[in-house]
Amino acid sequence: MSAILPFVYVGLGSMLGGVSRYGMTLATQNFAIVSIPFGTLISNIAGCLLIGLIAGIGATSQVLSTEMRLLLATGFCGGFTTMSSFVYELGQFVQDKEYFYASSYFVATLAGAGLAFVLGLLLSEWVLR
Repeated sequence: MSAILPFVYVGLGSMLGGVSRYGMTLATQNFAIVSIPFGTLISNIAGCLLIGLIAGIGATSQVLSTEMRLLLATGFCGGFTTMSSFVYELGQFVQDKEYFYASSYFVATLAGAGLAFVLGLLLSEWVLR
């Protein structure tokens, strides 16, 4: 049974992450300043922040067990962030010849996710003090 438990942790985390991402999409679908899919953008950036925090805490302390890291990093963040949705939505902009939105969304997602990960690492240092 113990060989199955890691799969249970990842599966449970993935389910919670996927449901949270869908909720974020619903919560932001009427945000009409520009036509960028904010639910996916926010999920990707927030997920990178969280996984940076988890990585920083996991690398420098024993606060998070292996099971908790599987649940949160691999499971939740894996289900909450979504490269496939990002690529699909980016492709829709390109197909619709909305190149400004495509490039804005691309840069905002990658830069935001990278910066959020680094911020998560920095926050982990602060949390562990």
